[in-house]
Amino acid sequence: MATIKDIADKSNVSASTVSRVLNNDDTITVQAETRERILQVAKELGYETILERRLKQKQHASKHVGIILTQSLDEEISDPYFLSIRQGIEMELASRGIRTATFRLHETDGHQIIEGLDGLLVVGRVKESALKAISKVENVVYINHSPNEDLYDSVVINFERATEKALKHLLNAGYKRIGYIGGKEKEHIKNHKFNFEDKRLTTFERFMKEQNLFDQAAVFIGEYTMAQGYELMNKAIQAGKLPEAFFIASDPMAIGALRAIQEAHLNVPEDIAIIGFDDIEAAKFASTPLTTIRVHTREMGRTGVKLLLERLNGRELPLTVTLPTELVIRESCGGKRNNSF
Repeated sequence: MATIKDIADKSNVSASTVSRVLNNDDTITVQAETRERILQVAKELGYETILERRLKQKQHASKHVGIILTQSLDEEISDPYFLSIRQGIEMELASRGIRTATFRLHETDGHQIIEGLDGLLVVGRVKESALKAISKVENVVYINHSPNEDLYDSVVINFERATEKALKHLLNAGYKRIGYIGGKEKEHIKNHKFNFEDKRLTTFERFMKEQNLFDQAAVFIGEYTMAQGYELMNKAIQAGKLPEAFFIASDPMAIGALRAIQEAHLNVPEDIAIIGFDDIEAAKFASTPLTTIRVHTREMGRTGVKLLLERLNGRELPLTVTLPTELVIRESCGGKRNNSF
């Protein structure tokens, strides 16, 4: 954020002059050219006066925003991915003094109409028809899902590109027999659950088939929990012909898998290499620190709030913001040989 000193340096005037001009001090005598230069520099640097910030805070304080969570509390605790998104939303809304109401989709009666809100932030997957059945709110931002980019704002990551980053790293390290452990992505409606396509799994299958390396027997699917990561890795070990490496679709599952590997008296990465997904805080403190795909989940939440406020301030064109991911290399994935891919 630009400061008064930044503006003063670029305008070639003193900081006190900048401060008095920006705060409309009538007692200061300054040439019109200098005043215009200061205002122009302040605009270029995106500086907001105290008065402008207070006015925005006052405007925001009158807003009332709903947060719809598509995960149960147990799922949110088991896999911090969506919890971190929600925390980013709540932090950003709190910093702006905006009132909130939070709903869990599976606890909301299908005939209940959510109204009296200025906007909605939807975390996770929900069918457009299901949302319209419970809400009359027009300004909606989806986070981690984009049901209709022609109508709604959304904040997403590119799961295909992120998965390919992990797999290319494994192939570059010399691994060929690569397995997959993952969960099921779901939509929750009261008394119902619906499974969705998981882009991590479909990308894994497509990419490995393109390399003529896909093995259906090396794919293990359960729930996105640490306990399931443990159970599925045990299943893989007991099945025999264990892959040299695994791409595991969430860090909690990867941490559970690490436990199963250790109990089988195998070593990571010497016997089995692992790449996780999310880069939750526990990833770097795991028994073997996890190589993983970092997702900026809190920033996804904060960006969703900013998009919603832009909508409430009059923007009509829907926007889809794709946040980048990055590969974080730690000890769980060692290189066998330096092949280039």
